[in-house]
Amino acid sequence: MKITGLRTLTTLQDWGRPVGDVNGFISGGVTDVPLVVLETDEGLEGIGIGSHADVARVFPAIEGQDPRATFALYDRMLAWVFKSGHGGATFGGIGALDMALWDLKAKIAGEPLWRTLGALDRFVPGYASALEIAIPDDELEGLYAGWIDRGFTSVKVKGGLDLSSDLRRLARIREIFRANTPHPGVMLDANESWNRKQAIRYISALEEHIDLAWVEEPLRRWDAEGLAMISRSVRAGVATGENLTGLEQYKPLLDAGAVDIVQAGSMWGITHFLRVATVAHSRDLPVSPVGSAASPVWHAAAAVPNHLALELQDLGAPLGVRLDHELVDGGVLLGLEPGNGVQLDEASIADGLLEQGWAQPAGPHVRPARAGLRLVPDGPPGEGSTRPGLRPGRPPVAPDHG
Repeated sequence: MKITGLRTLTTLQDWGRPVGDVNGFISGGVTDVPLVVLETDEGLEGIGIGSHADVARVFPAIEGQDPRATFALYDRMLAWVFKSGHGGATFGGIGALDMALWDLKAKIAGEPLWRTLGALDRFVPGYASALEIAIPDDELEGLYAGWIDRGFTSVKVKGGLDLSSDLRRLARIREIFRANTPHPGVMLDANESWNRKQAIRYISALEEHIDLAWVEEPLRRWDAEGLAMISRSVRAGVATGENLTGLEQYKPLLDAGAVDIVQAGSMWGITHFLRVATVAHSRDLPVSPVGSAASPVWHAAAAVPNHLALELQDLGAPLGVRLDHELVDGGVLLGLEPGNGVQLDEASIADGLLEQGWAQPAGPHVRPARAGLRLVPDGPPGEGSTRPGLRPGRPPVAPDHG
């Protein structure tokens, strides 16, 4: 079998609520979901979710190749962009193609991807992560009802701008999850919004009232010395890694003892996750995939010995996407269909209308100018915001934001 073609599609995820973090939020709750499809000379197709960045430029590295050579083709894609580098957005395109290759490998074998990857148990534990920073306090119980019904016992909360508000919301959300366990796992995600001492003061103040399992991305992703300082200064673990685009970027953090929970972005692909998990395992550290309401990387999480919990951001599926899994007992029960369990209804996708995109100029993927430079953490409320210091997303205003 040989890879003969590539096509890209974009569908949408309707969250039914505002979604975002300390950096901003999408008020309409509709985001785009890029898909890639690899075609073969025998009619089988492989599906990847995550990014279209540079896929056309990278595709020649795998065109005409046997898709079962997943590891070799992954390295071939990295080598293909050797001069310009594989970091940043390009890494997302490589990750989407990598997912599609693994999907084909499992389909050729006639088995679900988790089995191809060597997993024994198809259940993968997870935690709730609703990107809920713009949701009013009195709507939190209704927001999390679906996760409670499905047995989830841990939850990650977005925050970092308003200590009083974060304390109140963390306590309230902890009470909601006590419906399933006396001692819920509670995490806070600051999305790189603090400086070093500010982070230590803020987390220490929180820990006077809330036992945090981890604090995620308290500092910039590359600040190994600062992250290590925080890890030594607070009780909570430091979780980071979702925005690192390449295995080599983890080395300074691991060498400095700067990360307690090693994360990997789901959109960066299966091979990347497997390699990150192996490196983390060599240092007796747990690994956790971040992002996505539906990710083929979950199959890889089932196969590694040091997986902690996956992030489940939504209970639904993107438009025109059918997923072969169940959300039960606080995690994901992966299905038995061959491949990664993702099937597309391309007619439905073609009929879909993208109302708003995730990477808007005012959305959570754009770092505010004063992030990490606020003497008083909470700023003035953004227009239309229900939380201090937040900015709602707005339609794109310049063609270079996409």
